[in-house]
Amino acid sequence: MKKIYRLKEGKKIAGICAGIADMYNFDVTIVRIVVIFLTVLTQIFPGVIAYLAGWYLIPEREHPENKEV
Repeated sequence: MKKIYRLKEGKKIAGICAGIADMYNFDVTIVRIVVIFLTVLTQIFPGVIAYLAGWYLIPEREHPENKEV
C-alpha cells in the first residue's frame, strides 16, 4: 500500500501536489490544476481547509528516490 507524502523538492507551497504526482507518476502541473479546479468547484473554503490539514498531517519527504519510507 502506498503512503502519501509531501515532497521537499519541487514544491510551490507545501509540496502536497508534488508528492501526489510523484507517488502516482503524474505530471505535477496536472495535479495542481485539478486541485485548483476542485477547490474552486467546492467554493474555495473546503479546499483550503483540506490543503491546510494535509500540510499539517502529511509527513514530508526529502528524497523522492528513497521510496521505502
